[in-house]
Amino acid sequence: MRLEDFDYYLPAELIAQTPVEPRDASRLLVLHREKDMLEHRHFYDLPDYLHEGDVLVLNETRVLPARLWGRRAGTGARIEVLLLTRRTGDIWETLVRPARRVPVGTEIIFGRGELKGRVISVGKEGERLLEFAYEEGPFEALLERLGEMPLPPYIKEKPENPGRYQTVYARVDGSAAAPTAGLHFTPRLMERLQEKGIKLAYLLLHVGLGTFRPVKVENIEEHRMHAEYYEVTPETAAAINEARCRGGRVVAVGTTVVRTLETVATPEGLIRPGKGWTDIFIYPGYTFKAVDCLITNFHLPKSTLIMLVSAFAGREKILAAYKEAVAAGYRFFSFGDAMLIL
Repeated sequence: MRLEDFDYYLPAELIAQTPVEPRDASRLLVLHREKDMLEHRHFYDLPDYLHEGDVLVLNETRVLPARLWGRRAGTGARIEVLLLTRRTGDIWETLVRPARRVPVGTEIIFGRGELKGRVISVGKEGERLLEFAYEEGPFEALLERLGEMPLPPYIKEKPENPGRYQTVYARVDGSAAAPTAGLHFTPRLMERLQEKGIKLAYLLLHVGLGTFRPVKVENIEEHRMHAEYYEVTPETAAAINEARCRGGRVVAVGTTVVRTLETVATPEGLIRPGKGWTDIFIYPGYTFKAVDCLITNFHLPKSTLIMLVSAFAGREKILAAYKEAVAAGYRFFSFGDAMLIL
């Protein structure tokens, strides 16, 4: 399939710059695949579409203040560093800008010198491995003080509350971007779902370069995903498998949950607990094993995320739904509205 097959028209004014308050007041476009029908609702209507016995699977990763501003030792040139994945100890996979100024051996100084990073290698996609050094830690405390929330470049203004770029159930530090489908949930909405007999289950996938790296090849089958770290506990696997055995549906909150479940699922759709790295790339033609329904945001044109939802619902149906969403003035991307695909 060609990259241009996943393009669509989006007016710039529909790219959401600020989140809706309260969280669950965002709009919800409901796509019924079998009926080929769309409904316009709000996210607080979600319980109307889920049934007793369903299991809702959420990604409990927490976004790090992963954007650091430093200066190159010797020249003082300003360098932007985005932390992607902690590899081991104080060695991190990162993206840097401007990359041409940051070869192997470059030392970058942050703050008043209390944190320093040295480039120890350059990857195939231009990512840098940085080894950090500091006299007083822990590293996480320095990051909280020196780093900032890594909002996507299409968001031009910082939210008044940085916590608005976290899900209300975020628990485990490690992501370079939010799993944005979960941003619409409120504690009360989650209570309502549980009161209806819907099970909540949690897994972990730390969002890194694999999720948001652009596709640069015309033939999408040549694209290779960057690996991201995941964990699925025995408790979560058991909850999902029990729901499936009872006839309940597995409802994934976001593409990160889909990719994790499809990574650990058996051909029969049972979930195996485990942890590791996944580079699964889902695009049309993929046969889903574990996911029955999907809650997701509206994704960038030509991205691996719109390819995944196109695999789940059909490319033509997704592009038609996006066209309808544009016509109806839905808000797009991270702080935008949501879709429920049934």
